[in-house]
Amino acid sequence: MSNQLRIGSSIYINYILLGMINLIIALHMGFLTEQLNTDAAAISALISAIGIGKLIALSFAGKLSDNLGRRPMLITACFLYVVFLVAIPFAPTYTIAFMFALLAGMGNSILDTSSYPALIEVFRKRSSSATVLVKAFMSVGSTILPLMITFFMARDMFYGYTFFIMAGIFLFNALHLMTLKFPEANVLEEEPKEENKQGKKPVKKLIFKEKPKFLREGITVIAIGFTSVGLFLIIQTWLATYAEEVVGLPEAQAINLLSIYSFGGFATVIILATLLDRLFRPITALIIYPLIAIAALTTLLFVESYTILIIIAFILGMATSGLFQLAVTLMAQFFPEKKGTSTAFVTLSSSIGFITLPYVTGLINRHIGVSYVFMFEIIIAVIAVILAAFISYRYRKVFDLEIRKPVMWRNP
Repeated sequence: MSNQLRIGSSIYINYILLGMINLIIALHMGFLTEQLNTDAAAISALISAIGIGKLIALSFAGKLSDNLGRRPMLITACFLYVVFLVAIPFAPTYTIAFMFALLAGMGNSILDTSSYPALIEVFRKRSSSATVLVKAFMSVGSTILPLMITFFMARDMFYGYTFFIMAGIFLFNALHLMTLKFPEANVLEEEPKEENKQGKKPVKKLIFKEKPKFLREGITVIAIGFTSVGLFLIIQTWLATYAEEVVGLPEAQAINLLSIYSFGGFATVIILATLLDRLFRPITALIIYPLIAIAALTTLLFVESYTILIIIAFILGMATSGLFQLAVTLMAQFFPEKKGTSTAFVTLSSSIGFITLPYVTGLINRHIGVSYVFMFEIIIAVIAVILAAFISYRYRKVFDLEIRKPVMWRNP
């Protein structure tokens, strides 16, 4: 196996495990409430602690990824997860468990700000496809975990074995990463390749017609990161409730819509991974997918047929998955000299979305009804289209797609 594939495989294995970690506290709530002598609300706060730890680490993870390199940061993330996974089943008090949950959140930020840039640098010609596949592997992890838990519960085995198996895989992956050689971080394209008259190597340059500005292109892509989270998080949170309360479906059928939604998301990730960088650019998907979501959400508000709702759920899954990964790729294209830092900014906006949007939509549901939650979702989708249309215009200006040989902007 080539070094390139070994790096990619290690990163994707980490994201399979991350897909499991995102659910592991919630799915072990009963065991943890008994172990830590607390209630379900307190265990839910452990999940929030992971989000807090993620926000704390975003203040430095991106810069460290750019300065120290991708490999040491990936290895650090693996070891942080090993500590978290081994410690939680033995945590004697809630306070100690909370501290280790913060550590897991920090590991999440370090993993994101090193993995996405690494994939972009390792798979330069298929960077969009490489980053979108992260979503697919996380879905694999979220599918495997319930099966593992069921296996151990059926045999009346200690719940911590699930944690230990994952910790063992993280440890093995960390050791494997130590043997790999990563590309140099943030290497910019060079032009020309020949030596100059003085026999010196050419100065590195960015292939831009005009220099991107963080306050213009950067802020726009960060906002897209926020809307991309809103598009799938709100549907994932409220679709079953809407189907029960407004359409009147039984609970089992309403929950089944979420399975259909997830399947649609997995399907679109595979499609994007296959076609991106070959038939269309990430920016095209960032415009078309929210438009499809607007049409599907509008239809959702006017239908009551279960069959049609299944189709809508599948379409919504296809139209709202993988957009965050595309935003990360786009940010790295605009600011390739600081991929880790730019990834941190997009991840920060998504984290804010995860914290604020459930609260806002909860208030909307409480005071005016769940139907208005999806009207709010349509507004987010419209904003996403406007942002994507603007960044598409700027993309053409910055990269000068109409000219075969772009004018060079010299990197100072």
